[in-house]
Amino acid sequence: MDSENRRSFTSFVREAPAPRRAVIETDPQAVEIDLARTALLVVDMQNDFLHDEGWFAASGIDPAPVRRAIGPVKALTTAARSGGVPVFWVNWGVRPDAANLPAFALERARDNGNRPTYGDPAISGKGRTLVADDWGAANIDELPVEQGDVLVHKHRLSGFWDNELDSILRRRQITTLVFAGINTDRCVFATLSDATYLGYDVVLALDACATTSPQYVADAIPFLVRLLYGAVAGNPAIARAFTSDIDKKPQTGESE
Repeated sequence: MDSENRRSFTSFVREAPAPRRAVIETDPQAVEIDLARTALLVVDMQNDFLHDEGWFAASGIDPAPVRRAIGPVKALTTAARSGGVPVFWVNWGVRPDAANLPAFALERARDNGNRPTYGDPAISGKGRTLVADDWGAANIDELPVEQGDVLVHKHRLSGFWDNELDSILRRRQITTLVFAGINTDRCVFATLSDATYLGYDVVLALDACATTSPQYVADAIPFLVRLLYGAVAGNPAIARAFTSDIDKKPQTGESE
């Protein structure tokens, strides 16, 4: 078909990106990934969980254990961007009326009336609790959403329920997901688990995860990931893989 006639058609052809092979030294064994089809998913690095005036802190939960993930997450996102790997931020961000949250979730978050639940005015006066586009749902200042990054809000422990995350990833032909963020045993693990059920390959960036749960709970997650879901790796190994072909990387594109 000549170029003149081609203009009469809408093309449904989706060009496959050229493979960019890289190896991550993981436990129990190294895995090969395609950087052209890989994304870094960072879960819940937001004010209501990490800031001293956020929902956790106002509820009596010490954010210090999860704040330890800030530095490693920053290093990993820097490496991802340098290597042309897209960064996805997956944050709690509910409707202002919390209309699509089940009663159990609202009551559990309320902790028997001891703290605000989703959508309630924040104790600090900084907007509403975990509401999309309010202060509590925004990234902490140390980890801004940068040009080319993608921010997706969630309203379940898993980032794949009733939102656009899966659609965006598939539109970009992403097949491998590297996970970082908080809490390791809650939203990170729930999102990672659902990712595998949806057909994605997964790597847990253990150095860039943290939780307020007891250590024995945190220890169970890498064990389960190695056993049943995917691979576990440290920041240095992932960063090396992300930047292994840095001279050949493509641009990550505009932000969503």
